[in-house]
Amino acid sequence: MENSKEFLECEKEWVYHLLIFVAGWFGAYTFFLRGGVFCNAQTANVVLFAMALGNGEWSRAAYLLLPIGAYFAGAFISESLEKSVRRFHLLRFETLLIGFEALVVVLLGLMPAEWPDQICQVALNFICSMQFNTFRQVQGVSAATTFVTNHIREVGYYSARYLQQGRAEDRRRFGVHGQLILYFIAGAVVSTVSCRMFSYRSIWGSVIFLAIVFAGLFRADTGAEKEMREKVPHGH
Repeated sequence: MENSKEFLECEKEWVYHLLIFVAGWFGAYTFFLRGGVFCNAQTANVVLFAMALGNGEWSRAAYLLLPIGAYFAGAFISESLEKSVRRFHLLRFETLLIGFEALVVVLLGLMPAEWPDQICQVALNFICSMQFNTFRQVQGVSAATTFVTNHIREVGYYSARYLQQGRAEDRRRFGVHGQLILYFIAGAVVSTVSCRMFSYRSIWGSVIFLAIVFAGLFRADTGAEKEMREKVPHGH
């Protein structure tokens, strides 16, 4: 097991568990209530965009550029701002990002049901992209906090390696990725139940978990890691 003291608070397992739980919440929410789509990643939208081009559906192709463009913008802006924010010596970029994400989610919960679903979709595309680009490694293991495709692949890969070679490190990585998948599923389950009970306001439930992450990162930024605000997380 890696020594957790080598890593910043924003790289700890508990942070990734809660963030991917929220990602599962977002996925179920947008599919259940906001247009029947998943906004955490863009593979499906790129396929639909290509199909629209192939069918000569120019207006639909242009429409699909909105979520794809929002995802691009999230990665571009987060990468552009990160180094600038570190120079201010206030809070880490990761902390500010989670605070911003929580604010966006609160506003989305206030959005009237009759407003276009695309507003919610594009907003979540944007913040998920920023989060995906910012949180890259959980205690030395490459990981994503917004979708589980690669985690499923890694579970298969490291479980096979462990059965073949019996290395403890492969077992650890298998466990890390497996736990992230389970937290994502749990978030989607809780979100589905919440959608049935609270409808469009159910997205506010995810703010509880974002607030916990924000509080933990804020405490680290102003306490134990106060002199480490310029330290770059692993994977950057």
